[in-house]
Amino acid sequence: MEKPRLTALQLFNMSFGFLGIQIGWGLQLANMSAVYERLGERPDEVPLLWLAAPMTGLIVQPIIGALSDRTWNRLGRRRPYFLSGAIAASIALFIMPTSSALWMAAGLLWILDASINVSMEPFRAFVADKLNDEQRTAGFVLQSFMIGIGASLANALPYFFSWLGVTGSPPSGIPLSERYTIQVGAAVFLVCVLWTVATTREYPPEDMAEFARQRREHRGFGHLFGEIVAAIRAMPATMRQLALVQFFTWLGLFCMWLFFVPATARHVFGATNAQSELYTRGIEWGGLVMAFYSITCFLVALALPTLAARTSRKGVHAVALLCGAAGLLSFYLIRDQYLLLLVMFGVGIAWASILSMPYAILSGALPPQRMGVYMGVFNFFIVLPEITAALAFGPLIRLAFGRDNPNSALYMVLIGGVCLIIAALLVARVQDVSAPGHHRPLPEASRRENRA
Repeated sequence: MEKPRLTALQLFNMSFGFLGIQIGWGLQLANMSAVYERLGERPDEVPLLWLAAPMTGLIVQPIIGALSDRTWNRLGRRRPYFLSGAIAASIALFIMPTSSALWMAAGLLWILDASINVSMEPFRAFVADKLNDEQRTAGFVLQSFMIGIGASLANALPYFFSWLGVTGSPPSGIPLSERYTIQVGAAVFLVCVLWTVATTREYPPEDMAEFARQRREHRGFGHLFGEIVAAIRAMPATMRQLALVQFFTWLGLFCMWLFFVPATARHVFGATNAQSELYTRGIEWGGLVMAFYSITCFLVALALPTLAARTSRKGVHAVALLCGAAGLLSFYLIRDQYLLLLVMFGVGIAWASILSMPYAILSGALPPQRMGVYMGVFNFFIVLPEITAALAFGPLIRLAFGRDNPNSALYMVLIGGVCLIIAALLVARVQDVSAPGHHRPLPEASRRENRA
């Protein structure tokens, strides 16, 4: 099928839902570690509380991808999934700041993370479905732009409510500024996804009769599981190469997300007590600073298609990752709260590329009829670093830095910078088969036909 070139407004409408998804994701990442500490958990035990959510995502993502590949109804193929995920995630997010106990917050995080994955996974395939090869880089970059705006709002809102004079905390210890931020974010999340659902249509299968026949023949969990296993076994070489890049990239990002805000409170503000006013000020400032990397992201994102066209997507991505590494490693030298903006400037450049270039490279190497399941499998390499963080970061902190070391959060941010350097080096191994001038090998099936 020859896909028409979409207008700027159509590109905006199909990407707007990602703004809401990133608000939900950003609120989760920026606030949950502090929520856990306020509810009484020790810093070295916080990563373990994130474990249930990625374990669920590891199962949910490929299943949703495979299901969306074989779905067609009034809402289309991908839209039913990111709409249902948005509804569930918004409810969990709205209830989250009312948590009165650690088990309640951890359970809601589990539901929230799984639901966000249900929304996010089909959005990647959605862009590949809607856009031709020429517009895919721009499509994924526009998602980065929306993500940058969404994350900026998510990270800045607690500081904004505090500036408005919202003070005080309920018995749970979660400040009202954080509570209102999360609940407003939940509403915006849902509204943004509803906008994309209402304004964007999907292309139906080219041969509806054949699509219906295959769907009838492949019903049931057994066929679904077999399809996922087959996709993993037949993973294109480009996808395998990108998988290692993704693993170290996201491991570095989880080091930052889990520890940057607490590290700001302790390393820059000098707070020693998680219940103190100084710690609260550090948490609020850390969240505001993290908003700056998202601001940098959406300012940089729109330049990436031009840079990639003039150089290469691989080159742009490797340099961007090195900028992120430089930002995180510089944190060690910073004691001035305003200089933390330099850390997030480097991270923002990396973030703009992380959200677009790997997917633009990958989509050109995947068979269109299996875009959903492969995008779901590709998300393994986001979830696996999250699981690694949940299982390994606590023991690493205790063994390497000491159970109650106040600098442990800082050291974990520095480890994140090292991970981004490794990811940048691994980009050199990636084959961008849809890049101009690159000879794309025939799929295995086509090679068999030619030999016959």
